Amino acid sequence: MQHIQSFAPIEDADAKILILGSMPGEASLRAGQYYAHPRNLFWHIMGELLGTGPASPYVQRVQALKSARIALWDVLRSCRRKGSLDSSIDNDSLVPNDFAAFFLHHPKITRVFFNGIKAEACYRKRVRPFIDIGHIEYRRLPSTSPANASISSERKLEAWRAITE
Repeated sequence: MQHIQSFAPIEDADAKILILGSMPGEASLRAGQYYAHPRNLFWHIMGELLGTGPASPYVQRVQALKSARIALWDVLRSCRRKGSLDSSIDNDSLVPNDFAAFFLHHPKITRVFFNGIKAEACYRKRVRPFIDIGHIEYRRLPSTSPANASISSERKLEAWRAITE
């Protein structure tokens, strides 16, 4: 199993929303970009919601998130994993990111959306019991990963519209 590290957050001091994944996949780690796998629907969905999709340069997609007051990060700072699947993460190796500091520097965040089950489970077990951040609404959305093929792209898009409501 390989020891892997996540990226720094995409964030702005005025962020009101935080989207959390679990850990970047192999394609993202190679590219040094969030959601770089061509079949991951994250940037397709953001294109529908924010107007800047996967055909746009990465820097423009990042700016679209910031302009919409959306921060993007992963629950985990590091872990051991073979491949890209969340199910391959070694649960004994999980090290969460520093959310106490993150929320201290981003006091306007009132809503946190999880990109899939693993991100939510890791946050609820490894982060939430150890921080007191006041009222934040939490919601799990269907994973945008190509491994989550049981839900159609149309249903995923409809669920993800919650971030702009």
